[in-house]
Amino acid sequence: MGNHQKLLNFLRPDPAVAACSPRSFSSSSASVSDDDGYSCSSYPTTDGDASPSRYGGSSTPPTPKSPWAHLPGLGAGGAVAEPGATGLIASLVKEDGHVYSLAATGDVLYTGTDSRNVRVWRDQRELAGFRTASGLVKAIVVADDGRIFTGHQDGKVRVWRADADNPAVHRQVGSLPKLKDYLKSAVNPTSYVETQRKGRQRAVWLRHSDAVSALSLDEGAGLLYSASWDRTFKVWRVSDSKYLESVSAHDDAVNTVAAAGFDSVVFTGSADGTVKVWRREMAAKGDATKHVLEKVLRKGESAVTAIAVSPEDRVVYVGSSDGLVTYWYWVDGEARYGGVLKGHKMAVMCLAVAGNVVVSGSADRTLCVWRRDGAEHVSLSVLTGHTGPVKCVAMDEEAAAGSGGVRRFMVYSGSLDGSVKVWRLSDAQAPAPVTERTAAPSQAWSGRPAPATYAEAWAPYQATAEPKRVAAA
Repeated sequence: MGNHQKLLNFLRPDPAVAACSPRSFSSSSASVSDDDGYSCSSYPTTDGDASPSRYGGSSTPPTPKSPWAHLPGLGAGGAVAEPGATGLIASLVKEDGHVYSLAATGDVLYTGTDSRNVRVWRDQRELAGFRTASGLVKAIVVADDGRIFTGHQDGKVRVWRADADNPAVHRQVGSLPKLKDYLKSAVNPTSYVETQRKGRQRAVWLRHSDAVSALSLDEGAGLLYSASWDRTFKVWRVSDSKYLESVSAHDDAVNTVAAAGFDSVVFTGSADGTVKVWRREMAAKGDATKHVLEKVLRKGESAVTAIAVSPEDRVVYVGSSDGLVTYWYWVDGEARYGGVLKGHKMAVMCLAVAGNVVVSGSADRTLCVWRRDGAEHVSLSVLTGHTGPVKCVAMDEEAAAGSGGVRRFMVYSGSLDGSVKVWRLSDAQAPAPVTERTAAPSQAWSGRPAPATYAEAWAPYQATAEPKRVAAA
């Protein structure tokens, strides 16, 4: 059984979780059509709910107009009582199915599920929601101009925007690729490629032929990257949703992609156990891009499941199915091995980084929190409360620092148990020893050899053949 199949089997929900079948939203005004038609797909909400809610251990919500369950003892409005404390602020369970994706921007939170619904929350109240005709929501990113990009199981990337006059209404304004570009390619026989699906089906190369597993924005370059189980990643221009490039990146499903935000570098991780570093160049033809494989950062038996990058400090974190978080420093244009953080008993499924704090979510139903102190990492806490694998996590630093310059962070975690939890963290939490570090960061900085598993990180990639790619026509 290949790594890809193993990962698929692993991600199947527990029978106990699957027993709670999601209910679809019911709304007489909701309109759902073929999404390429870009019809409005919002459903109305109120201060209460547009659909049933479940509150753990209670048949009635603790507050009449909010689906958020505030926990006692954490202060007014859900605030943590002690400024330096780490704590759970709120927990939300909706009968939407498993939570696969979320994105936080400012005071707005977007959550996506396998019931094709995306909910929009502000100030811990439901603001809006929208849904698509097909494809569970596997990834969400929000651009600076307010557009929301969602990646789906059906291989499509959809584009949404809130109505200027009514932010509670979201409309689909496009899809990637654009419909006219797709139709133009579909009539050209040379636009078809063989897929990895059973039966060797042919598909138009302009669109992903399997699930979109991850999305990443490079705002500085104005680019969106989409990764897919079809073993490719594609590049899109954010300003006009123009397709720019498709790269056959790995030998198995691409599970994650992360634009670094520096040095025109992009990282991809796959079920084949590798992490690859790609450098963006401008193609000779027009404004198209060309991504060149620069090096293989990691080779291993375990599937790569998540990548997060700290652009300020130029640190790259990689989560894998063996429960480890490995990190590298990006110094003078080169990746230098830092070490391994071990805190999970099962696969790492998601990563997030903000400031000097790193959070990992795992199939063991916990989140581990680390603080980066220069070249060292210390464990701050283990967050427990989910009853299913933690599938997605997002975090943001609070605008105002606490007393004594303490940095505080909001963390949102989504789980296959169907819940979203909100936590407040502080980098002043009393540290605990890191469970394991395979190699001290000082070894990497002094140029001493890294462990054999990561030895490839020290040498540029020696290409034996030009990686397959299809550039924009």
